[in-house]
Amino acid sequence: MAAATIKDVAREAKVSVASVSRALNDGRGVTAETSQRIRDAASRLRYVPHAAARTLITRRTNTIGALLPDLYGEFFSELIRGIDLAARARGLHLLVSSSHDDADAAAAALRAMQGRVDGLLLMSPHADAAFLQQNLPHDLPTVLMNTRLAGADYCALSVDNDGGARLMVEHLLALGHRRIVFIQGPSGNRDAAERELGYREALASHSPDSPAIVLHGDFSEESGYRAGQQVLALRPRPDAVFAANDMMAIGCMAALRDAGICVPEEIAISGFDDVPMARYVTPPLTTIQVHIAELGSQAMELLGEQIDNPDTVMAGTHRRVNAELVVRVSSGAPLV
Repeated sequence: MAAATIKDVAREAKVSVASVSRALNDGRGVTAETSQRIRDAASRLRYVPHAAARTLITRRTNTIGALLPDLYGEFFSELIRGIDLAARARGLHLLVSSSHDDADAAAAALRAMQGRVDGLLLMSPHADAAFLQQNLPHDLPTVLMNTRLAGADYCALSVDNDGGARLMVEHLLALGHRRIVFIQGPSGNRDAAERELGYREALASHSPDSPAIVLHGDFSEESGYRAGQQVLALRPRPDAVFAANDMMAIGCMAALRDAGICVPEEIAISGFDDVPMARYVTPPLTTIQVHIAELGSQAMELLGEQIDNPDTVMAGTHRRVNAELVVRVSSGAPLV
């Protein structure tokens, strides 16, 4: 049996095709009684409006695009959850893609979304001015997440990464730790660079005699485990490890545990992000809380404002998300 068309609905409800279109879109120009009759007819016929045709009429897809560097791990699942909840509250659908930290993949994903979305949330280490100019329509409402460009014509939302890292180093120093290892994130990643900067600044300001000891990581648990093995080989042995994200901190903790090292009695561990798992590992992880889902929802709200009121949301608007210290057992702090 063929799918019902808008003409079938008009015939069933004894109205014009234009009346059906108005009733099923914005409802203007149709009485409440007629609108209900049309909706009842559409329901009986199981009529589903054609999305492409509706887009031609309304010039809206009611879909938001989100391009992220990766979709793996608790950080991105929480970020997507925050975006999706805020999008659904506005009656919008979410189209998600990943660049896997590859510039060509990011460009291809942006081109694939053109014409399919009303706005875009973009988190990418490749989003410099030239990249956006080449791959992103200038009139597409866009919010950059942790990819702010100096003087950019785009709205942006970012985490106070360097401030959060300074808080963590100050906390570790206050506990008496002096040899603090930092496990860095992937090269070219803005979050990782800012967190390392905060680590170095805090050491230079508050403990200039303490050396900056930086080990390679890529935000994965595996890289944290490898860094933990390197920590064990350092002499003299470090007092504490500060990982640029929680997953590396958890991986490092596993490496120390496998070697028989007690955390925090022998080496303290801390992370960044406060992913849900952080409070459930043993010992619970001291970390910097980002409110990841809130980051996603705030970005979505800023994008929604830009779509609905393009003349009132100024290009270049930048909002900062605060980072807060969450003290748990792994840093060795006395809990009161």
